[in-house]
Amino acid sequence: MSLPGIYLSRSCLTSYLLPHSRIRLPSKPPRFLSFATTATTTARSRHSPRHCPFITVRGTQTDSANMATLGAASQKHKVAIIGSGNWGTTIAKVVAENTTANPDLFERDVQMWVYEEQVTVDQQQQKLTQVINTKHENVKYLPNIPLPTNIIANPDLIDTVRDATILVFNLPHQFIARTCDTLKGHVVPFARGISCIKGVNVTEDKCELFSDTIGQQLGIYCGALSGANIATEVALEKWSETTVAYHPPEMDSRHQTPVGSRRGSESGAQKVGLDSGHVAKPGVKTTKLKALPTDYPPLSHNNIKKLFHRPYFHVRMVHDVAGVSLGGALKNVVALAAGWVDGLGWGDNAKAAVMRVGIMEEVKFGKTFFSNSVRTETFTEESCGVADMITSCSGGRNFRCAKMSVKEGKPIGEIEERELNGQKLQGTSTAYEVNAFLKKEGKEREFPLFTAVYNILEGNKKPEDIPDLLEDRADE
Repeated sequence: MSLPGIYLSRSCLTSYLLPHSRIRLPSKPPRFLSFATTATTTARSRHSPRHCPFITVRGTQTDSANMATLGAASQKHKVAIIGSGNWGTTIAKVVAENTTANPDLFERDVQMWVYEEQVTVDQQQQKLTQVINTKHENVKYLPNIPLPTNIIANPDLIDTVRDATILVFNLPHQFIARTCDTLKGHVVPFARGISCIKGVNVTEDKCELFSDTIGQQLGIYCGALSGANIATEVALEKWSETTVAYHPPEMDSRHQTPVGSRRGSESGAQKVGLDSGHVAKPGVKTTKLKALPTDYPPLSHNNIKKLFHRPYFHVRMVHDVAGVSLGGALKNVVALAAGWVDGLGWGDNAKAAVMRVGIMEEVKFGKTFFSNSVRTETFTEESCGVADMITSCSGGRNFRCAKMSVKEGKPIGEIEERELNGQKLQGTSTAYEVNAFLKKEGKEREFPLFTAVYNILEGNKKPEDIPDLLEDRADE
């Protein structure tokens, strides 16, 4: 009986056994071992300068985690970044550094989808993709930051995701549905996604995580990344933390799939609840996933962390996709209120009061509408919660633009157009969407801060009214 899937060289086995015993290997290998003289991955013996080769040649019953430990994965994950704004380019930089640092897990080149536009460089009009690929700098959205040379700017969305097994979404949330429509039928069936989009897909009828929107439209599992991460500070490699929520589908490790197949396994398909990663339960949105082939490294917490963790960008892994997504979305609404009170000159005490109420309403929103999966600790202990709230209410773009609008006496939309170089505030659109949903649910009065922000944006109330608006509701 042979040991399936693992081949050892005779010299390698000798180097391991002889220092510890007087065992002599027979001239013919025993039946339980097969010998090979070639390898793709090596592990060094501490007793010998020689390398010990290990290689997998067929699917086995060995679980994926053990196979990865043995260096048995014959395929590498290809990563594509969808979006190239300020934060999108920053995440592409982080990912490209890590694909280079982990060549056993990832293909080196990282495709980054860029919405093509003309930019002026050296007094000449050039395509933005051409500038990124030659100067290795996103001169429009992340100027003066050198980018790794293995970032490939690509104006063709379909070509960007070709054969990619990991998709990182990082674009304005108002474009995600249209982008996913374009990608339908062009994504590897067993691909997995990470949403870096700080927002929620809210209409009068539903409140849906963007990780769920992506998962449903593309038929893949999608996690989320969010944290106290001002893009330029991360790009400048100033130390910060982030939270990655990823609940690996159980079928990725339990279902065998054809080795070497980019199409995955129909028999390994499983319906999975998108907002938690668990097997579907009644009332939970589901999609039919395809198992990750066993010749790829498993997308465990450890390997997902290796895609994003840098010495200057520390990653904490959790399972709470809903909590991480909501923290990243709702703090933008709170940051508008913090900017208004700061613009009025009310100081840090007023900002702290706004943040306290904001965190309470975030938790309440999550528990009310995502009760099966949201954990309070995600908001109170992780970077995506209280830390992101503090950062966003101190120096984020929503805070800054709201503060300017009060100090200059101008509409926030005018400040947005002037300050953001064509990008959009997420806080204003999220405030409108959340209010429409709360109104439909009859719960506006249960979320006084979110409702106050909406009414100030609409001109029904003034920033000076915030204390009374919060106190009136607290007394009910």
